[in-house]
Amino acid sequence: MSILFALFILSVLIFVHELGHFLAARFFGVHVEVFSIGFGKRILTRKWGATEFSLAIIPLGGYVRMKGQDDIDPTKRVYAPDSYNSLSPYRRIAILLAGPLFNFLMAFALFVMLNFIGHETLGTKIKSVTPDSPAMLAQLQEGDIIVTVDGIAVRDFATMREAIISSASSVTLDVLREGSVQIFTLTPRLTDTTSMYNEPIQQPMIGIHMDGNYTVFVDHSVIDSIILAGVQTYNAAFMILEGLQKLIEGIVPAKELGGVISIVDITSQASSQGNFLFVFFITAMISVNLGVLNLLPIPALDGGHIMFNLYELIARRAPSPNVMLNITIAGWVLLLSLMALGLYNDINRLLDRLGTPW
Repeated sequence: MSILFALFILSVLIFVHELGHFLAARFFGVHVEVFSIGFGKRILTRKWGATEFSLAIIPLGGYVRMKGQDDIDPTKRVYAPDSYNSLSPYRRIAILLAGPLFNFLMAFALFVMLNFIGHETLGTKIKSVTPDSPAMLAQLQEGDIIVTVDGIAVRDFATMREAIISSASSVTLDVLREGSVQIFTLTPRLTDTTSMYNEPIQQPMIGIHMDGNYTVFVDHSVIDSIILAGVQTYNAAFMILEGLQKLIEGIVPAKELGGVISIVDITSQASSQGNFLFVFFITAMISVNLGVLNLLPIPALDGGHIMFNLYELIARRAPSPNVMLNITIAGWVLLLSLMALGLYNDINRLLDRLGTPW
């Protein structure tokens, strides 16, 4: 049941993406021939207005087919008044951007909701102090609760950690100890650690370990939820782009690349635990992922089509049909290769989890 729920969530995200393209196309008067969720054999088809809406048997993608647009062969062009190609490059780019934009907006809306509802998270109570660390030298001790860093109120570990890392040199901590607030000043020490990509880095640390049993409930006002959601959406997109950069540089091994199976697996695991707030968080992250990946300048994706239209704007002429066809074929080869690699890695991970030899 959790796998079906995960597929449903993925289908919703695909629907939102294609809805962006559909609404933008209709806004500019383009005839949308087909609005499909899924690929392969159609299991449900209904025609509303001039558009055929369909649900296909493989719910791992979708598409909006506009009059005059052919993703497989871009040389096939129709210039009727209600066709995609009759529009100016600016309007075509707007239609192409609408799909990823809707994914970003959905993620933003989910983050707003999650911030407003609130959640339990790790607090700022010290469990232990590292010997000979800045915290030990300043006489911080087990049971202390850090309440401010340089005058900034901190209730959770993530906020406290960010405030310490952002400090210029020394930091002043207000610490709750045995019912009274005491003030400590200390200088964080650059410490060897690793990034989320397992790169060796140095970060300013004070040498404390937090009490995992001490949690706090963090929520936000409507205004703060909206502002924070904007930051979270931006950070999520930046993290995905940074991960792609690390993958290209070889810092992140190719075996870490995941595909649709990984997306379904992560979502189904979250839903099976009954933690629907975490499911919404995962959904928001996947939605940002879809938005970013579709903007990559690969001809088979929205970003590739945007690239062709930008060329037309700059050069004041459409790209050569043969060049477009060759680049599109190369784009499909690259995209299918990446999908195949992601699928291979997904299967390997599942087999490793099951303990099955490969």
